[in-house]
Amino acid sequence: MLSRALNSKPRRSPQAGECSLRSTSSIYDYEEFRLGLMDDAPLTLLEGYGSGYSCNSDTKKFSCNNSESAQMTLRQVLRASVGVIGESPLGMTEKVVLQGGIICAVKRFRRVMIRKSEFGRRIERVAHIGNRCQYLVPVSAYLYTKRIKFVVCGYYPMGSLSDLLAGARKQGQTALQWKHRLKIIQCIAKAVGYIHSQDPPREKHLQVNVHGDIKTSNVMIERDFTAHLSNYGFVQLAENVTEIDEPGQMVPFSPQPDPVYTEIMSRESDIHNFGVVLMDILGWPNKFSSQAKMNNCSFEFCVEGRELNQAIKLYEIGLACTNSVADARPTIEHILSCLEDTYVV
Repeated sequence: MLSRALNSKPRRSPQAGECSLRSTSSIYDYEEFRLGLMDDAPLTLLEGYGSGYSCNSDTKKFSCNNSESAQMTLRQVLRASVGVIGESPLGMTEKVVLQGGIICAVKRFRRVMIRKSEFGRRIERVAHIGNRCQYLVPVSAYLYTKRIKFVVCGYYPMGSLSDLLAGARKQGQTALQWKHRLKIIQCIAKAVGYIHSQDPPREKHLQVNVHGDIKTSNVMIERDFTAHLSNYGFVQLAENVTEIDEPGQMVPFSPQPDPVYTEIMSRESDIHNFGVVLMDILGWPNKFSSQAKMNNCSFEFCVEGRELNQAIKLYEIGLACTNSVADARPTIEHILSCLEDTYVV
């Protein structure tokens, strides 16, 4: 296992919704370890989550309270990588199976421009806030070295919302029933509401009341269809990279024709991106059709009666969230109030 990990690139297993972007960083890192050119380094554990990540998963979790996680090092993480499960302009995500069957996701950043002390301060604060909300993907550890910077996050076998939606559509199927879509929307809204309620909103170059990267590929799904929003605060740790410049090669970043998300760091932009996610969950019904004429054929899933009225109401919320005028968009408090009248367990 060790020789395979140190001498081969992690297998690529792309997730739908996360753009394809070849990266050679893993193989270079492994090569440096094999030749003894890079020292091992311990991970810094983060407090705040207790006994693990996902209450509905059957796998063991990486945790500060788990003795098998307490002495984890960079070498052990690189050895334990079983494949790349997603890539984005921020970096790559790898599935890691640690000793004792502990499974986690490691998000490795492509470009970090802040110093180690500032990176540590920011991720510790982000984890302290995020790990207190059940609808955010928790962060348990991080590592900052000259060549490698990553955070250790919860792993969800069901994958992302983008996986579920795009995979089913590609096969001409409907993966999610209406009750599951409604539950996912509710969870995402609660996660955004928690973030937007943070006070004070700024803490020494860190804006804590904005997510900054809400999209379907950052919504992780449990087996019971509870949703968890990932990457909270990560856009303030690393930079988006639209091309990779390695010796002898230039690999452009070519995004898929996904819905247009905004990258502006503001609560209004979070609302816009939430609206894009909501409309994607609804299957992008024709925005130019009259709500009064919408029926069960307007959506990619089967709804009628009360469920149809719920879908139309959420469609109207999605339109309001994606209003081109930022000040005209509803607040997350208003959205949550509307969802409380709509949501049925």
